[in-house]
Amino acid sequence: MPQGRPRIVVPGKMSQRVLDRLPATFDTVFVDAADPALVTADMASGVTGIAVQGKIPTDFMDAFPSLEIIANFGVGYDGVDAGHAAKRGVVVTNTPDVLTEEVADTAIGLLLNTVRRFPAAEQWLRQGRWAKEGAFALSPLSLRGRTVGLYGLGRIGLGIARRLESFNVSIAYHTRTPRDGLAYTHYPTLKGMAEAVDTIIVIVPGTESTRRTVNAEVLQALGPQGVLINVGRGTTVDEAALADALQRGVIAAAGLDVFENEPHVPDALLALPNTSLLPHVGSASQATRDAMADLVVDNLVAWFETGAALTPVAETPFKRKTA
Repeated sequence: MPQGRPRIVVPGKMSQRVLDRLPATFDTVFVDAADPALVTADMASGVTGIAVQGKIPTDFMDAFPSLEIIANFGVGYDGVDAGHAAKRGVVVTNTPDVLTEEVADTAIGLLLNTVRRFPAAEQWLRQGRWAKEGAFALSPLSLRGRTVGLYGLGRIGLGIARRLESFNVSIAYHTRTPRDGLAYTHYPTLKGMAEAVDTIIVIVPGTESTRRTVNAEVLQALGPQGVLINVGRGTTVDEAALADALQRGVIAAAGLDVFENEPHVPDALLALPNTSLLPHVGSASQATRDAMADLVVDNLVAWFETGAALTPVAETPFKRKTA
């Protein structure tokens, strides 16, 4: 194992707070992208950790034979192949909990924006149309009397559910197995839940098992008063099917904070008046992003100083091997 201060590589974009904190404890190496062609022989032999915000391919991971830990900025870690890391004995960490409340707040805000059309109403005022043309049109939808189905009920899903309770709406959820001690109705299939509710909030990880599971069949089941909200991952929703459903009135409206090919948003969704679209800002407050950045660095520090990461992902529950 390389001697001296641990060397951490940072590929591409990273939170400035992470960059500011790393040099106090680590030798830090920066590369423009997670490209193995950018890895020099000296870098390859010396690096024992990666701090990443985004995706790293497995061949970049494999360019470092002494790699011990990958600290991921974000609760979602679909950009890191944790299974591949596990086979190598490399621990992967993420940043759960510190962003739960912020994302849950965003989900509720996006839901209200979508059903009540608040962004469009604000533009009506800002453009002078209230004074010139009169009152903004009544919103055809309301949160009153809705039944909300949560697709996923982890930390953030539970945070959203707690907030929804104060709105006096009915709450249901779809997960592979029901959770004990909850009064919410569980549905074993997504389609079954879609048939029973008129609003779906997506908050599942972006994995192959969830890829485009919100498809034309599910949207058809949701129905003409249906509202879809996505604050999870863009890959979960079939965007072409969603645009078609919105255009044809198969569902009523959609609010999206995430997209399949970010930062690119399909023109078909941009053109629709019954969408509320945000540029992936679910956790984007300064306070929350600072807390996420601190957890990235704190995971690295804990790993090398105590031999155990603070928040390892489920696939890599490892302790550090000492010489």
